[in-house]
Amino acid sequence: MARRTPLSRNRQISEINMTPLLDLTFLLLITFIITVPLIEQGIQIRLPKGKSSAMEQPNTCSITLDDQGGLFLDNVPVAEEVLSAELQAKVAADPDVTILVRADERLAYGKVVALLRILHDARISRMALVTAPEP
Repeated sequence: MARRTPLSRNRQISEINMTPLLDLTFLLLITFIITVPLIEQGIQIRLPKGKSSAMEQPNTCSITLDDQGGLFLDNVPVAEEVLSAELQAKVAADPDVTILVRADERLAYGKVVALLRILHDARISRMALVTAPEP
């Protein structure tokens, strides 16, 4: 019996199929578009309303106080002692580090003052209180 298909039809395909790569690229792009805003706002708090101006943020760090009084350094929960040590290390590395303080508006004033005392003891020279824009 003779072969019905010639050998020349069984050659290898030497080009890359771009369709799966494009699908993967678009999937990753959509994933990052959805997750980046969630990472940025990490801890859900209600910021007090107030007028503010845009601030340059070349070297910043954020401290968040939630409505339960929990402390978060860059969205990572920390104790006051650890926060103080971390801030002193940041100031030693860069004296011009800017600390953004985000505190829930329902939080007792004394908790915010205690945080400001920690910042003062760590010799933080640049600090900003973050507010939500007024409607």
